[in-house]
Amino acid sequence: MSSPGPVIGICARTAPVTLQGADLTVSLALQSHVDMLASAGCTPVLLPLLSGIERLVGRLDGLLIPGGPDVDPALYGETAHRSTRGVSPAADAAELAVVREALGTGMPILAICRGMQLLNVHFGGTLHQHLPEAIGHDGHRPEAEVFTFGRYRLDVKPGSLIAGILGEEEKFDTACHHHQAIDRLGPGLTATAWAPDGVIEVVEADGHPFALGVQWEAGQTSDERLHRALAEASRLATTTT
Repeated sequence: MSSPGPVIGICARTAPVTLQGADLTVSLALQSHVDMLASAGCTPVLLPLLSGIERLVGRLDGLLIPGGPDVDPALYGETAHRSTRGVSPAADAAELAVVREALGTGMPILAICRGMQLLNVHFGGTLHQHLPEAIGHDGHRPEAEVFTFGRYRLDVKPGSLIAGILGEEEKFDTACHHHQAIDRLGPGLTATAWAPDGVIEVVEADGHPFALGVQWEAGQTSDERLHRALAEASRLATTTT
């Protein structure tokens, strides 16, 4: 039997669905995350956000924290804005515990959209709860009749982890859909890419071999470079421990 490759935990999201006429709530991950990690030689597993789930981190080789609902603003000392939606303090607590445990072990982490925002809150940072009020436009989550990505060309810091993944000489356009973003950067994180309007699009954890947060919707386009980078970092970590 061939090796299953690095085991990558994907933090689950919950959503209502209708199946065979019944209204249900399911725990899920985007199939694209599963497929991209599997194509990179990994075994993806779903992590339900339950109390104590961080005890499973020791069985993983890497962690993917995907997009999802807004982070509870109480975690960074604010009351909820009228546009803040989907908050689940229990899910936030479980996911933060997973992040804390993974960071403590040096495990490779890819945090996407909400995941990047949660990473910033973990490090003591804050968020803009409704970005259009801070920057004066809705370009990061366009108001349209149909789902529409915002498109930006990033300003990437040379020599950074993200520059190495995307290519030092290549211009990279994001596909974003978010109404929140980093306000105050948490101590222990370094911003390494920005949108033209100054919104932080990438953060990296200081002193960590691979703890990367990106604000755009990685996994909802055909670009697999971030997933492959997580796979390679996880593979390397398993051979050096």
